[in-house]
This record gives sequence, C-alpha cells and structure tokens, in this order.
Amino acid sequence: MLLKDNPIGVFDSGVGGLTVLREIIDALPNESVIYFGDTARCPYGPRDLKEVERFVLEIVDFLSRQGVKMVVIACNTGTAAGLVSAQKEFKNLPIIGVIKPGAQAAFETTKNKKVGVIGTVGTISSSSYHKALLEFDASIEVFAKATPEFVDFVERGEVEGAKIEEVARSYLEPLKAAGIDSLILGCTHYPLLYPVIKKIMGDGVEVISSAKETAREVKNILERKALLRNSSNPVYRFLSTGDPQEFLRLGRLFLGKEITQVEKVILK
Repeated sequence: MLLKDNPIGVFDSGVGGLTVLREIIDALPNESVIYFGDTARCPYGPRDLKEVERFVLEIVDFLSRQGVKMVVIACNTGTAAGLVSAQKEFKNLPIIGVIKPGAQAAFETTKNKKVGVIGTVGTISSSSYHKALLEFDASIEVFAKATPEFVDFVERGEVEGAKIEEVARSYLEPLKAAGIDSLILGCTHYPLLYPVIKKIMGDGVEVISSAKETAREVKNILERKALLRNSSNPVYRFLSTGDPQEFLRLGRLFLGKEITQVEKVILK
C-alpha cells in the first residue's frame, strides 16, 4: 500500500540524476527521498539498451522493497531502455522518466519547430526524444547529436574552461547551423554545463533541462493520487553501488548540503 509519508525513489546511473532531485526538493520540500546512484555500472550511455533495461528493473525492484511511493528514473538512457518494462512489471507503483517531460517543454517552447537534442550514445540511438516530440507535433524537425564526452567532463567536475568549451563547440555548432530554436539537454549531467552550452548557442536558442519539467510531473502525480506528504522534516537517503566517498564528493557538486553521508549498496 502506498502511503503519504513514504519516500520518493529517484535513481540514475551515477550522480547526474541529482540535478533532477534538486528540482524535486525545491518543488516538494516536505517529501522524503531515497536516491540510488548505480555508480559501479556507470555510465549507462555506451551500454546495450537490453542490459540497461535489466539494470532498471533491478533497481526499481530494490526501491519498491524500500517502500517508496513513486519512482523517478532520473536517467535518460535508463528511461529510454527501461521505463515501459518497469511500468508493466510494477503496475501498482507510479513510475516516470525524464524524456516525456523534456519533450513536452520543447514542444511548448519552439516557434520554428526545429528542436535539437543532445545526450549519450544510448539515448540518441534509441530515438526516444524524437518519438516523444513527434507525438506532440508530427511536423517538428528533430536534430539529434550524441555528446558522450560531456559526461566525462562533468564526472571530473570540469564544467568550465577552454577545453570543455572547445569540445562543446564541436558538438553544438552543427545544431546551431541547422537553425534550431530549442535545445533539449538529454542527459541529467548536462545542466551543470548550462553556462557553456548557453554561451555557444546564444540568446536565440532556448536551452531546456528536463529536470524542472520532471519535478512538475512528480508533483502533479502525487497531487492526483493524494500522496503528497504534509509534515516537514523530510529524510534524504543516498545509496551508491560504487565508492561512497567519491559519490559524496561529486554529489555535493550537483546537489549541495543535503548529502551528508552515502550508504554502499550491493544489489542481489
């Protein structure tokens, strides 16, 4: 049985999903959360999507046994690979991903119906954003680009400087030349590169993070199901399949003071 005071489960292949958690905490300050970072198997982007689907089902099963009232797949590759399967297998648990909210925001933002998407190899090769955008408007032109090096820069904490700017230009200039007016950041790591990306794309391009839209969707679902937590003093737990200290170091870069300790988890 789903209860109001139960936590929301949020997971990603690593720490990138903390950008989504940041928006959830800001939108829903009373909610308790369990954040699961599968850092031992990160990144998901280069992996086969069937393998990622198996990871998603394992983690949703684990979180369901922790008593969560909802699961957010705060990972674009995880959403592309495993959202539908997870929703089918865990029918009594609300589960959402980050792709549809991001696509909806781009649909609402674009004026010339030329939308760019950047993400990992797995997310881009799945065409999930392309499909989601065309469901909103079949006349939208989608320009997708895999930008795998961005994840490595963010994981190192290298979010500014000449080197990342050079790599970003090589990725983004073709999208700018295509005339897009909206760009979806199709990876939860990428909001940390927003200043660099925005500088290159310029004022004429709206840069969209799916994190804000996902938090809005979480709030809407909990309201509709009468599952919003009323009491204050929320509890935040952070779990990692990899090195807890490394997660703590990087996690504070993404989220901040809310992370005070990280528990090591071994999936069985």
